[in-house]
Amino acid sequence: MRIKGIAFIIFVFFALPGIFNDACLGGMVQSTQEQQKEVYLTIYNSGIGLVKDRRDIPLGTGIREILFADVAPKIIPSSVRVNSLTRPDSLQVLEQRYQYDLISPEKLLDKFVGKEVKLVSKKPYTDTEEVVTALLLSNHNGPVFKIGDEITFNYPGRIIFPKLPENVASKPSLFWRVKSSAPEQRIEAAYITEGIDWKADYTLDLNEAGNQADLSGWVTINNQSGIAFNNARVKLVAGDISRVRDHGPGKIMPMMAAAAPETPVKGESFSEYHLYTLEAPIQINDNEIKQIAFLNARHILLNKELVLKGESAYFTNKYDKPLPQKVGIYFDMVNTEKNGPGIPLPGGVVRVFKNDKEGNSQLIGENTIVHTPKDEKLRIKTGEAFDISADRKQMEWNKISRFTYETVFEITLRNHGAADISVKVVEPIPGDWIILTSSHPPQKIDANTVEFIVPVPKDGETRLTYKTQVTY
Repeated sequence: MRIKGIAFIIFVFFALPGIFNDACLGGMVQSTQEQQKEVYLTIYNSGIGLVKDRRDIPLGTGIREILFADVAPKIIPSSVRVNSLTRPDSLQVLEQRYQYDLISPEKLLDKFVGKEVKLVSKKPYTDTEEVVTALLLSNHNGPVFKIGDEITFNYPGRIIFPKLPENVASKPSLFWRVKSSAPEQRIEAAYITEGIDWKADYTLDLNEAGNQADLSGWVTINNQSGIAFNNARVKLVAGDISRVRDHGPGKIMPMMAAAAPETPVKGESFSEYHLYTLEAPIQINDNEIKQIAFLNARHILLNKELVLKGESAYFTNKYDKPLPQKVGIYFDMVNTEKNGPGIPLPGGVVRVFKNDKEGNSQLIGENTIVHTPKDEKLRIKTGEAFDISADRKQMEWNKISRFTYETVFEITLRNHGAADISVKVVEPIPGDWIILTSSHPPQKIDANTVEFIVPVPKDGETRLTYKTQVTY
């Protein structure tokens, strides 16, 4: 019995450290995209994306180190969260770090300064190679070697390193030191990356009269995050979220991908923003722009306006010469279910087209729109009217008192087009003001704006004259 007890103690003494090391300090567990089972991607229109990368990882039990490779190089490391989807209480993260010190010739040389490497050179008159062992002394402005008792640089040939140095990765990776109590787990790594963005692009096709249009919309995703997202389930958030800036690496030039009109987009309210969900998974390659159709509304009613806008400085300064003016072309639409499209519209660029006499669609202008909720009005400016000329003359300017001015303006509108038109003249008047006289009825819009509707016949002109008193 005593001998058996001693044998047991000896067994425990020698075996326990091995058992402890196998169970608690197991080797590095490596995970790549090949183990990826699901990826969820939420893209914000402020240049960031929330990635949820789910992988099945055989962890074993005890304390383990995980190398989680194939993450976005533009990751914000402080945003990383990891948890077990199999059994949340079975995984405890003890330590976390982001490895972005990637392998490169310069990095290898830097890591091996003070260590031995092999130098391989080809003999000049034969095909044989000569290998020598050298001590790398420095890598400042090029490597400097010690071979035997001599120092050299600009050594011809190639350098062979004995091993991969520590703390250098072949691709951006996350490292965790975890304590696991379940041998097989589905791990979710969630992080925010920069370099991915989305926006909306719209096409507005006008009818001949310009009072109706068909509106189509595309979601444009621009992925410059440094990584591809395979079969990703994508959500898009429209709205201006508050952010604390955390800068990532440099930018990459994108390329254009084929459109994917077969992927529908479903919208919903989310917090104080709006969330759009792509109902089918999509492939988003790195350095790629991808477009997905999400809107097609027909026969939307439009209201076209020709607008001349003044400036507040006109009313407190004296002008000796006529001021040439431009008349803008605007199209208004009300975003209702009855009129169309009747859904929240994310901000983006609207390109307006109209057929010419031969039936060919031509671009007549483009403008940006802001995020527009349902039942709100959209105004799109397409450009300046070519056939309408305008100029402004200051007929009188009198300083009545220290802060009071009286001004008379004459605005001449000339219509060189083939149809009668009406021009809305919008005047932003500062301070306290009144219209003393006017040739056309004024309409007060707010405390600092008055409007005049001025009819102008084809091949004719109309003059708007009014006198105002301003105190400020």
